Amino acid sequence: MTDVVDSDELLRRIQRARAFAAQEARAWSERGDALREAAYEAVLRVLDEIVAPGRHAAK
Repeated sequence: MTDVVDSDELLRRIQRARAFAAQEARAWSERGDALREAAYEAVLRVLDEIVAPGRHAAK
C-alpha cells in the first residue's frame, strides 16, 4: 500500500469499511452466528472511535 491519500479519502475509506462491517454484523446476526456478529461489532466500535474519538466511550 504505497498510495498517498488525503484525509478526505481516508475518511471515505473508513466510512465504507464501517458500512460494510455494519452490514456483515446484521447478516451474521440473522444467520445466528454470535461469534462473527461480535467480531464485526468490535470492528464497528473501533472505526467509530477513529471517526469520533471519545464519543462512544460510555457504551
